[in-house]
Amino acid sequence: MGEALTLAVSAVLLAGFYAAMAYGLGLIYGVLGIVNVAHGGILMAAAYLAWQLFTRFHVDPYLSIPIALVVFFLVGVAIYRLLVRFLPRGPAGAVQSLLLLFGVWLIIRNLAYLLFTGNDQAIRTRYSTASVTILGASYSVNRVAVFGISLVALLALHLFLTRTYWGKAIRAVAQNSESCTLVGIDVERVYTLSFGLGTALAGLAGVLASTLFAFNPSFGASELLRSFVIIVLGGLGSVVGIALGAGVLAFAEVFSIYIVPSYLTSAVGFVLLVVVLVLRPGGLLGQRVLR
Repeated sequence: MGEALTLAVSAVLLAGFYAAMAYGLGLIYGVLGIVNVAHGGILMAAAYLAWQLFTRFHVDPYLSIPIALVVFFLVGVAIYRLLVRFLPRGPAGAVQSLLLLFGVWLIIRNLAYLLFTGNDQAIRTRYSTASVTILGASYSVNRVAVFGISLVALLALHLFLTRTYWGKAIRAVAQNSESCTLVGIDVERVYTLSFGLGTALAGLAGVLASTLFAFNPSFGASELLRSFVIIVLGGLGSVVGIALGAGVLAFAEVFSIYIVPSYLTSAVGFVLLVVVLVLRPGGLLGQRVLR
């Protein structure tokens, strides 16, 4: 029982990070109907940004979060304005968007190789090895901090989407963009804002990841796949569902050590993905628009 409780707490902490990692991908898909394949590259670039700020300017990685949010919001706006907005909407543009954003990811990754080589990097602060006790077990301070920041970010996103004009406009466009045009909502501006906000959330997740893991220019591939699994589990475009999907994936991975060897736990999520796609294609909550 004690071991199960320890694993449950670990799963909850991991779910917080997974949710933060997937929200940017889910937001962009929910509004634009585009799977942002460059999501993994943004995660990696944000980790390198945090590392550079820490090594060159001694900026604590958590204090670099506001910088990363601004930088990657602007990056997202630039990617949308210069590239994505010229793609056809709907199913006709699905393949083009995948190829285009995959190309963006390759550019980001190869730039990182040129600038930083392929060596693993890590951020080591004075509290990197510190721990806190929760229910009689010790957990990394960074994991607890990442969980707390993830909750704050998710709450802020929820309040933005439900309490502000632009948040409500994003939800309206996600449901019916043509009707929004008729009532005077600037749909193109909403698309730009959504892509920038989704990219900024990916940047936040990248900074948080840099405090937990070592990384190199190939970092972000498995995180992109996990993010995709989460948004499919929760229902494509469902904000509440993404949080639920993150929890399901985290608990499945953590508790799978009872069934499969540790080196196979990363495959558990993809088994879940196949099962959900077969039994419940709309996701656990069956939602396909932001709510």
